[in-house]
Amino acid sequence: MSASSSPAAPQPPRKPPELIDRGIMFALIAVIIFAAQDGLSKHLASNYPPIFVVTVRYWAFAIFVLALSARRPGGIRAAARTAHPWLQIGRGALLSFQVVVAITAFAKVGLAQSHAIMASAPLIVAALSMPILGEPVGWRRWLAIAVGLGGILLILRPGLGDTDLNVLYAVAGAIGMAAYGLMTRLAGRYDGPDTSFFYTGVAGAAAITLIGVWSAENMTPGDWGWMALLCVTGMSGHYFLIRAFTLSSAVVVQPITYLQLVLATFIGIFMFGEQVDRLTILGAAIVVGAGLFTAWRESIAKRRASAVPTS
Repeated sequence: MSASSSPAAPQPPRKPPELIDRGIMFALIAVIIFAAQDGLSKHLASNYPPIFVVTVRYWAFAIFVLALSARRPGGIRAAARTAHPWLQIGRGALLSFQVVVAITAFAKVGLAQSHAIMASAPLIVAALSMPILGEPVGWRRWLAIAVGLGGILLILRPGLGDTDLNVLYAVAGAIGMAAYGLMTRLAGRYDGPDTSFFYTGVAGAAAITLIGVWSAENMTPGDWGWMALLCVTGMSGHYFLIRAFTLSSAVVVQPITYLQLVLATFIGIFMFGEQVDRLTILGAAIVVGAGLFTAWRESIAKRRASAVPTS
């Protein structure tokens, strides 16, 4: 029998195409969980000291981080090994206190307006990445940053009517998140993501515990149930977000996180009776649009930088 007439080799069965990328699916699940977590945080922070709520939440988060680190190659010792321990400890502590400020804003200002303001954090990171990290920022991103910050002014409307000073909690939350983002980028130059994640949970829990234990209050049995659910959402949300970033690039996952603003707004309106005016919606749309454009331009800049041959 000639080679041309020989039977074809059996082909492996083809996998059916995925209806949705798994990374995107995990990102969507994480965003839904985090939006629910924000609603739980608002409820608890409206009835108990926010720092106590965050302390209990971080205890569960630290246990989750330790368990996850122990299962990875090298275990906890490898995860804790860092070239810059004070940078990692500082960013972990900063995030824990940023969460306190954020859920205080949820309780005093509302989920919708707080999220609209804190959506500006990526724009602040982009603006400060050049002077602090030495990363180039082109004129298009500077224009997007200016437009996005204009959206924030549209939300705040300073000087027009009676401005609720509690919005400063949301502003502080955005600045704190941006500072954490800058420190995380800097830490990423020296340590891997497993190490950064370890210090986010463990250092954050240690820092918040030093203050949070002094604000402990008795909770009703029902609210302890909500607290347990809050801890579960914290652990599961981070798990799905890690899976999303493992399976898909940050360029794909990052824009999906803006969906949390939409979901949190619906929770605020339908669960807590919050009122959102048209200017706030317009301002939030401008901030999100500017953030998406900035992320897109940043991804282009990274692709061009990686394509440049090194001598």
